[in-house]
Amino acid sequence: MERRTIGATALDVGAIGLGCMPMNWAYSRSEQRGDRSLRTVHAALDAGVSLLDTADMYGPFTNELLLGRVLKERRADAFVSTKCGLLVGDGGGRRHVVANGRPGYVRRACDASLRRLQTDVIDLYQLHRADPEVPVEETWGAMAELVSAGKVRALGLCAVDARSARRRVTGVGRDGYEGTIRQLERIQQVFPVAAVQAELSVWSQEALARLLPWCAARGVGFLAAMPLGNGFLTGTLTPGGGFEPEDPRARHPRFTAEMMAANQPLVAGLRRVAARHGAEVTPAQVALAWVLGRGPHVVPVPGAKRERWAVENARAAGLRLTAGDLAEIRALPAPRGSWD
Repeated sequence: MERRTIGATALDVGAIGLGCMPMNWAYSRSEQRGDRSLRTVHAALDAGVSLLDTADMYGPFTNELLLGRVLKERRADAFVSTKCGLLVGDGGGRRHVVANGRPGYVRRACDASLRRLQTDVIDLYQLHRADPEVPVEETWGAMAELVSAGKVRALGLCAVDARSARRRVTGVGRDGYEGTIRQLERIQQVFPVAAVQAELSVWSQEALARLLPWCAARGVGFLAAMPLGNGFLTGTLTPGGGFEPEDPRARHPRFTAEMMAANQPLVAGLRRVAARHGAEVTPAQVALAWVLGRGPHVVPVPGAKRERWAVENARAAGLRLTAGDLAEIRALPAPRGSWD
């Protein structure tokens, strides 16, 4: 697989990563099986994927424990990315998530993640969300101390989701990341940002306006979250097929039967492009190749629970879209339906 470098220290990773969250958190819980997930991670590593993206809140904790079983055997093959800053609790029969950016907590969270991951160092430690009660510089300073201590190699920030901004603006490409950029400029004064993780896909292009150029201008890597549009761009979801009750798509306005049907032209366009490259090429691979084409510092991180999907995603690194392909994708209709 093609390799890419992210951050000023030129961290080396496979061009496509593996999002491990679906293995233990949120999506289709009936399909979350430990042994199958282990096989999926091994298959991804065998296919040239190196960046494994997780977080302590996934599970919570069980996702890191799962990866620890793989890292115990294959640490040299993997680039480990995990996150801190969000706590999961139960109340009123529902889970709730709160931010915690206190320096003492960050230090304890890192030590706990290292134990669960069965490793001596985390390659990329990301702040999942800034704590509104703690100056972000204090949180970032504590994370920088972890680098000095040799527990972490580099630091990253998960961008505040732009979806809330979509209620105020219309049109693909409008910028919902002003607050994130202000945060980035503040923490850059404390310690270099190696990578930013934010949503980017054919139907979620807000990051192209300012966030992606900000990263490119400063040598900051960009980890593209949800590059397959929460699974929609794979073309494997059936409008009206339904989702399990705890799957966030069950309450997602873009995943109602009506909106999934209305957005089928997007998938149809990706299918047309895929067909020109051969019968084995899928819409998902076209969607990932489009993300890869947004810049040499961009690494898509699609989630996967099954070996088949992890390997298929990895093969997208070898797909080269033509000028005609890109023009057809640009001409696709704008996604319909609210994100909120």
